[in-house]
Amino acid sequence: MRPADAVGVIAPQIAPQIAPQAGPSPAGTGTGSAPGTFGELLQGATAHEQLDFLVTLPIDRGATAVFTPGPERAGVSVFPAHKHRARHLAELMLSEYGFGGGGHLHLRGELPEGKGLASSSADLTATARAVARALGLQAGPETVEHFLRRIEPTDGVMYPGIVSYYHREVRLRERIGTLPPLTIVGVEEGGVVDTIEFNRRPKDFSRAERLEYEDLLARVTHAVRGGDLRAVGEVATRSAVMNERLRPKRLLRQMIAVSRDVDALGVAVAHSGTALGVLIARSDPEYTRKASEARDRAARLAGAATLYHSCRQPAS
Repeated sequence: MRPADAVGVIAPQIAPQIAPQAGPSPAGTGTGSAPGTFGELLQGATAHEQLDFLVTLPIDRGATAVFTPGPERAGVSVFPAHKHRARHLAELMLSEYGFGGGGHLHLRGELPEGKGLASSSADLTATARAVARALGLQAGPETVEHFLRRIEPTDGVMYPGIVSYYHREVRLRERIGTLPPLTIVGVEEGGVVDTIEFNRRPKDFSRAERLEYEDLLARVTHAVRGGDLRAVGEVATRSAVMNERLRPKRLLRQMIAVSRDVDALGVAVAHSGTALGVLIARSDPEYTRKASEARDRAARLAGAATLYHSCRQPAS
């Protein structure tokens, strides 16, 4: 998708282009999956386009959807029953592709909701893939975007690897690449955040802040492509600190201290959520010690700590 690969260029809105594929026949059961993301490596706004953006940090936990069409049914039932947006997405797709019926959607997920780990984006992306495959079709990232744009802001998890993403516009900015394996020693501060409501609030970034965000975006892009984990950690930490005036984290200062004391890479946060974590390279010769010490100290701060691992697999 070359037009979106140019820095600062917004990909045009693309109509759904789903091509038939060999495999499941129409009206067969379809499955789809999508990863979550541990908050963001970076989230801010550009100075030139005046658009909010984020940089993903995909993890190896996510969501799986199974969709079974029912030609005789009216509407879609969903389990768990509170997944209203996923149900709406399934019905929207069935209508747009002329399927005269409904079906049943079953979602399974490993991501806590309302914490900033892209649980809703993973649910919706997995749902789009499952519905398309149930109809004997293939939904590429642009097609998933087309439908999700009509539902809610999203995190870009329909694209494999690390991307920069205009989340409010539901539009790819640039494919960045992948990183060597990372572990995130994660904690969360309690409560839930309505990401949609958060994203509606004006951020009122100054021009100086926007210029710094653009510099950080250039730095993290260069660092990811060069495999420079230390630089990635520095950008993620700076982004977390800059986000404090928008969504302060009571444990940020202490988690930065944990990272510094164990000689980790830095911290990453869910800018619109409640999660924050210490980044550790899996290739670090002292990985076992650093991960253990960071987990013990983080658990003492927050009551519990969870290990997450970065995901390099393509979206499916």
